[in-house]
Amino acid sequence: MNPIKTLRLALLAILLIGMLGSAIELLLLGHTEGWREWIPLLLILAGLSAVAWHGLRSTALTVQVLRILWIAFVAGGLAGIYFHYLGSVEFKLESNPGLSGWPLFWQAIQSKAPPLLAPGALAQLGLIGLAYTYRHPALARRRVEIE
Repeated sequence: MNPIKTLRLALLAILLIGMLGSAIELLLLGHTEGWREWIPLLLILAGLSAVAWHGLRSTALTVQVLRILWIAFVAGGLAGIYFHYLGSVEFKLESNPGLSGWPLFWQAIQSKAPPLLAPGALAQLGLIGLAYTYRHPALARRRVEIE
C-alpha cells in the first residue's frame, strides 16, 4: 500500500476517534446549556456527516466541504478558548469582586472550571483534518477533468 494513502487513512481514523470521543465527553459533561455550548457538538455532527459523505463518494467537492469544516473546527476551538476564559473571569469575579488586571488574568487562565484549553482539542481536530485534505487525490482528479 502507498505510504501516503496509509498516512491519510491513519489521519482519518484519528479524526473519527477524536470526534466521537469529544462528542461523548461533551454530552456526558452536559455541555448543552447555552447556544455557545452547542457549537462544538454541531461542528462534530457536521464533521461526522461530511466524513461519511466523503467516504461514500470521494470527490473534489467533498474534500472542499471537509476543508471548510476543518477551518470551522479551528475557529470554533479558538472561540471556545475565548468563551472558557470569559467564563473563568466571571467565576473568579463572583468569588473575589476586587480582582482586576494581571491577577484576574492569571487566576482565570489557571482555573480548572471551565478548563481554558479544552476547546483546543476541537482546533487540533481541525488541523488534523486539514492535513488529511492536503493534496488529496480527489483534487488531482478534478484538475485532470478540467484540463
